[in-house]
Amino acid sequence: MDWGMRNRLAQLIQRDGRAMFLPIDHGYFQGPTTRLEEPGKTVAPLLPYVDAIMLTRGILRSCIDPANTKPIILRVSGGTSMARRDELDQEGITTSVKEAIRLNACAVSMSIFVGAPNEHRTLLNLSNLVNECEEYGIPVMAVTAVGAELEKRDARYLALACRIAAELGARVVKTYYCEEGFEKVVRGCPVPIVIAGGPKVDSELEVFSWVYDALQKGAIGVNLGRNIWQHDYPVAMARAIRAIIHEDATPKEALELFEEIKSSGTGK
Repeated sequence: MDWGMRNRLAQLIQRDGRAMFLPIDHGYFQGPTTRLEEPGKTVAPLLPYVDAIMLTRGILRSCIDPANTKPIILRVSGGTSMARRDELDQEGITTSVKEAIRLNACAVSMSIFVGAPNEHRTLLNLSNLVNECEEYGIPVMAVTAVGAELEKRDARYLALACRIAAELGARVVKTYYCEEGFEKVVRGCPVPIVIAGGPKVDSELEVFSWVYDALQKGAIGVNLGRNIWQHDYPVAMARAIRAIIHEDATPKEALELFEEIKSSGTGK
């Protein structure tokens, strides 16, 4: 592995082998998502507690201070929207590798839709992106998207999607957590896995519990957005989740930290 590739991965995956990524790329197909209407304001208080942020070139240019030193994971796929939910698997590559280099991205990310009608197109998109990015030492993170078919999020499907992403050259895979069989998903994927958060849930302990369990079963961290920045106390959530990832806090300890930060008035 070339020095540049190793260096970029080292910026993303910390010395303890763990990673906490914050995605704010939801608007590329959802539009102005609740509490992400002004991405710059949303992300600013959270930056000290995350290892990297994932976003599109438009939001990076217009909303993120160029003095930011957090690594950037640049979303480079798109072309679909929630206005046509049944066509979410028709994504293409929207941003060139030259653009990623110009924007000083540490990695790029794109979605694959295994099992969907346009599976073939998205897998070839991943392959072609990896071919080009490897020339420049840029890691590709594959996102195992399911579109509107959330029932696909079981171990058998996730193991299939993650393994295919790794086989095609992804350096990191973002996938969903599943309570049963997640360790099999990780064991079958030879590259690091970070877990997606999915829709916001009502219980902080629920989030802390599945983040903790995913780590115990082999994930290296999270790529978690809505359960942080849609929360009434986003800073408290970020700090508590960071404690699980980088300080080996238990869900109970994370909840105690969350409540402490919340009651201190610094959790927002």
